Amino acid sequence: MNALAVLAGCGQSQMVGHVFPYSLNIIMPNQLLIFRLIDAAQLQSACPCHGCRSATHTHGRLGLQQLRKLATPVNAVQKEYAFEVAASNLRFGEGVTREVGMDLKNMKARKIGVVTDPVVAKLKPLQTAVESLQSQQDLPFEVFDEVVSEPTEESWRRAISWARERDFSHFLAVGGGSVIDTAKTANLFTVYKDADLMDFVNAPIGKGLPIEKSLRPLIAVPTTAGTGSETTGTAIFDVTSRAFKTGIANRALKPVLGIVDTANTESCPVEVHISAGLDVLFHSLESYTAIPYTERTPRPTNPILRPAYQGSNPVADIFSLWALKTTVKYLPRVANDVTDHEARSQMLLAASFAGIGFGNAGVHLCHGMSYPISGLNKQGPKYKHPGYQVNHPIIPHGISVALTGPAVFQFTAPSSPDRHREALAIFNNTTVTDPTITSIPDSEIGAHLYESIARFLDGLGVPRGLKAVGYTKEDVPMLVDGTIPQRRVLDLAPNIGDVAGEDGREHLTRILEASLEY
Repeated sequence: MNALAVLAGCGQSQMVGHVFPYSLNIIMPNQLLIFRLIDAAQLQSACPCHGCRSATHTHGRLGLQQLRKLATPVNAVQKEYAFEVAASNLRFGEGVTREVGMDLKNMKARKIGVVTDPVVAKLKPLQTAVESLQSQQDLPFEVFDEVVSEPTEESWRRAISWARERDFSHFLAVGGGSVIDTAKTANLFTVYKDADLMDFVNAPIGKGLPIEKSLRPLIAVPTTAGTGSETTGTAIFDVTSRAFKTGIANRALKPVLGIVDTANTESCPVEVHISAGLDVLFHSLESYTAIPYTERTPRPTNPILRPAYQGSNPVADIFSLWALKTTVKYLPRVANDVTDHEARSQMLLAASFAGIGFGNAGVHLCHGMSYPISGLNKQGPKYKHPGYQVNHPIIPHGISVALTGPAVFQFTAPSSPDRHREALAIFNNTTVTDPTITSIPDSEIGAHLYESIARFLDGLGVPRGLKAVGYTKEDVPMLVDGTIPQRRVLDLAPNIGDVAGEDGREHLTRILEASLEY
């Protein structure tokens, strides 16, 4: 058998040139030994004078370069070796919105930009925040109430223009994730006055430039129990020209304080509670099952380049797992009775916990595919989800994430059976030591988790797959095309992000086809 075939362990002695049927993994401490083995292989089969039909005589380093197309390089890209933990300060309690005026006064704010949307502008949370600001002397502020649900490039540019013209020293966001994300970008481009929006948008869609300047202090007051945006450095928007979502992810965007007031979700319609809660569910489940941070490549050459989405890690795991358990327990209660104060309070806390989890670990496939699912809807199916007071088609973010949930976790289960087994136990309201869980072979965990997630979504009245919101099998290639650029999250996906050279197209196609109906 050829020396290289022995190294490869491919079990085949018939080779043509340097083309092998399997990927090679050569792990040798001595590079000279590799060269000698290559030379030996070429003497047997690669030279014209020794029976190979090739007309090119290739020895030494050229042979190594050819092998690098098939094998782990000698100078391999280094994997990550560290993770960071970053999150906003949080204040949790009934009625704490009343303190925001004092907070901003304590920060010596000169002029405050208050960001909200047309719906929240008429509700108690904003009224309470404004009254708190007015209770302080010499605390001027202006209100921007034009944020749209599921922000677009155009709506962000309007908010940025408004903020740039006024030179605010501080920002206050009162609303859901769309409002908080818009406030983050208004803040960013107040500091970077000459930058274009796409300068900081995640590559490869934007330039993905690092944020090197300090931003203005931002306080976030969430009015939904969902995005966890009050804890993270992430902001998401819809690139309408390309019919998918993307965003900016950098720790510098984090609010300095998240005011998590349980009174602020009282006015949410039940459909908004459910969609927001589904976002919490999949934030926690995706971050818990993301590739380990030690598998992420490349290792940053400078700490400022270390991404916010790092892969699963011990600290994020704690927050994500607690949020998952809490959501599975309390979201159905909120769906059945929006006046259930305990359940709403626990969901609001779970949203922040999940935010800390995914804000430091990241999300993967459900979120990656959700961006074209919601983005293409405006020109495709034009589905409008009930309970949302908007005048345009909308698949709410939490719904768009959930539609692929069962199929995604059936796909990822083989990557970490123990973690998926733990998730299965949570959905089945039991523990991992329960014989009904321990008796399931690793190879069948994914199928069981598929059924348990689907059953949970059914109980919340979630549309049963992509067909239920108007997509067909013919739309799958377009949805895949819209997912492929989402490298920020795809690179954290098991079986995609941890496989060299894998863009995921084939896997994404199968997952989306399996998500058409269930």
